[in-house]
Amino acid sequence: MDPGLIPAPLAAETPAGAGEFVLDERTVVDAGPGTAGAARWLRTTIGAATGLPLAPGTAADGPAIRLRIAPATGAGGTAEGGHAGPAGSADLGSAAHAEPASESAGPVPVGLGPGRCADPGSPGDPAQPASASGPAAPATAALGPGRGAGLAGPTPSAPATPALGPEAYRLTVDRNGVELVGGGPAGAFWGLQTLRQMLGAAAFRKAPLDRARRWAVPAGTVTDGPRFPWRGLMLDVARHFMPKDDVLRQLDLMAAHKLNVLHLHLTDDQGWRIEIKRHPRLTEVGGWRARSKWGHRASPLWDETPHGGYYTQDDIREIVGYAADRHISVVPEIDVPGHSQAAIAAYPELGNTDVIDTTALSVWDTWGVNPNVLAPTDTVLRFYEGVFEEVLDLFPAEVSPFVHIGGDECPKDQWKASPTAQARIEELGVGDEDGLQAWFVRHFDRWLAARGRRLIGWDEILEGGLAEGGLTDGAAVSSWRGYAGGITAAEAGHDVVMCPEQQVYLDHRQAPGEDEPMPIGYVRTLDDVYRFEPVPPGLAPDAAAHVLGTQANVWTEVMADRARVDYQTYPRLAAFAEVAWSRLPAPEERDQAGFERRMTAHYARLDALGVAYRPPAGPHPWQRRPGVLGRPIEGPPPNV
Repeated sequence: MDPGLIPAPLAAETPAGAGEFVLDERTVVDAGPGTAGAARWLRTTIGAATGLPLAPGTAADGPAIRLRIAPATGAGGTAEGGHAGPAGSADLGSAAHAEPASESAGPVPVGLGPGRCADPGSPGDPAQPASASGPAAPATAALGPGRGAGLAGPTPSAPATPALGPEAYRLTVDRNGVELVGGGPAGAFWGLQTLRQMLGAAAFRKAPLDRARRWAVPAGTVTDGPRFPWRGLMLDVARHFMPKDDVLRQLDLMAAHKLNVLHLHLTDDQGWRIEIKRHPRLTEVGGWRARSKWGHRASPLWDETPHGGYYTQDDIREIVGYAADRHISVVPEIDVPGHSQAAIAAYPELGNTDVIDTTALSVWDTWGVNPNVLAPTDTVLRFYEGVFEEVLDLFPAEVSPFVHIGGDECPKDQWKASPTAQARIEELGVGDEDGLQAWFVRHFDRWLAARGRRLIGWDEILEGGLAEGGLTDGAAVSSWRGYAGGITAAEAGHDVVMCPEQQVYLDHRQAPGEDEPMPIGYVRTLDDVYRFEPVPPGLAPDAAAHVLGTQANVWTEVMADRARVDYQTYPRLAAFAEVAWSRLPAPEERDQAGFERRMTAHYARLDALGVAYRPPAGPHPWQRRPGVLGRPIEGPPPNV
C-alpha cells in the first residue's frame, strides 16, 4: 500500500536503512524565533490526537521536534544552522527575511503590487508559479507498514541545500528527532501539515484512539514549496448561510490541504451575511428570506422554512484571526452592482426607483440572474463606500490585501429604462450601459487603491474599458467564464486568479446518473479536477507571470447545509489542492493511478476529520436527493 502525501511534495528522499523517529512522552518542541504559532498548532492539534504533551524544550531535554526559520543572508549565503537562506524569492507581499520572522506573523499576503509572480523555473524558490506545461512530476511518498505515510526513493534532481521561499520548508527526520526549517512562518506551518500526514490518519482525530499507540515517523527528508501563491477556495455563504463554526472548520480543512486563500462570498440577492453597523437593516432585513427554492430554479419544490443568518463584526474578526493563525488570507466579497436584491430590499433607495417599486422587493427566494441591480447614483456610491470602510476595518491589509467587488451578471434592462441612468451615461460620457458598469467598477477600484487595497472582481469587470486602461494596475481578475477573461487580463498586465466554471466549480456534479443529488452542470470527476491546468497553453511568459494562482468555487444554491457542502467539495478539493501546490507535469502526463493510490490514505484522513465526502463508488443512500430537480449539462465542457 503506497498512499503518500497530498499535495505531493517537490522532493522526498528516504536513505536506505534510515530507520524512524518515535514520538513519545519525552518528545519536546524546540521552537525557534518565528515558529511560536506553528508550535502552538502542533501542541493543540497533533498533541490532542496523540495524547502527548509535546512540551517546550530543547534537544538537551529529550527527543525533539526542532522548528526553525531560515533567514536570508544574501545570494549564495548560508542560513542559520548551515541551511541555505531564501534567495531570489518572489515578492508576494512578504519580503525575504533578513532576520528571523516575527512570531506573530500571519499569512503570506498575495501582494499589494501587481505582477509579482517571478520566474517559474527556480528550483531554489518553491514559491513560484510554474510554466504552463509544469516541471517534472514531484516525488511521491511511500507508506511504512503500520506507521503512517513515509517517503519515496531518492530524487536526483533535488538540490542538496535549496533556498526556501516564504511558504517553502524542509522537513528532516532521523532516529534522534525532527527538524523542520521554513523559509518563513508559513513554510514552517505547511511543513507541520506534512508531518501530520506522515503520522497516519489517527493524527487527524481530536483525541487518541489508543494511548498505547506507537507514533513513528519514517526517517528521510522532504523539500517542498508551492507552485502558486494563490491557492484558493471560494465559499458562497450568501445563498445558504454557513454558521461561524462551520467556516472555522473549513479553514482547518483548507490548512490540511495547504490552501491559503478563503474567498468569502458574503452578499447576494438571497442574503446579506456581514454586519454593517451604520446600515443595520442590511442584516435585520437583508439577512433573511421567507423561503428557498428546493433544487434548481426550474424545480416546482420549495423549502418553506425561513432561512438566514449573518456574521457579527466580532465573528468576522474571529474568522480572520483564526485564518491568519493558519496562514490563510480571507478575501471578502461585497457584490456590486448586480446580485444586490437583498441590499435593495433593506434600503429601497439603492435600486432603480424610477423603473420599479423597490419598496415591494424582498430578499430573493430563488436562484439565477436577478434583474434588480443598484442604481448608478451618488447616493449608492456613498452608501457602499460606508460599507467598504467597515469591511476594510474588519479585514486588515496585512492579512487581506484584496477586496472582491463581484461585478458579474449585471443585467442592464433597468438602466436602459431608467432616465436617471441614461442621464448618468450622458453626463459621464461613457457611451452605454456597459460603460456605466465599467465606471461603477472603476470608482471602487480607485477608492480601494487610495486606501492601500487591491480590487479583484469576476471577469465581467473587463467589459467596457480594460484596453483603454480604465482599471488601476493593481486590479485583478477572477476568471470564471473560462480562460479567456484571464488571458485578456494577463496580457494587459493585470494579475489573474484562474477559476473557470467548466473545470473547478465544485457545485457541478461529480458523476452522470440519477444518484447524484440535485445534479448541476457538467460532470467533473476527481480525475477531471486532477487534470485541470491553471495556466493555459500558449500564454506568453510575461503574461503567465500574472497568473497568481487558482481557486475552486463552491456555490451553494443546492447546498443547504454542511453535509451537502462536504459532499460537493470533497474529495475533489484534494485533487485541486495538488494542482495548486505541486509542480505537476502537463495534464495528459499526470500520474492519475498514483494519485488515486495516494487518495486511499487520504480518504482515511477525511474520515478522521468527519468530512462527509462523496465515496468513490457513489453517494450513500442518505446523500442522495431523489426527485429534486437539478440542471445537468451533458457532454464535455467547452474549453473557452
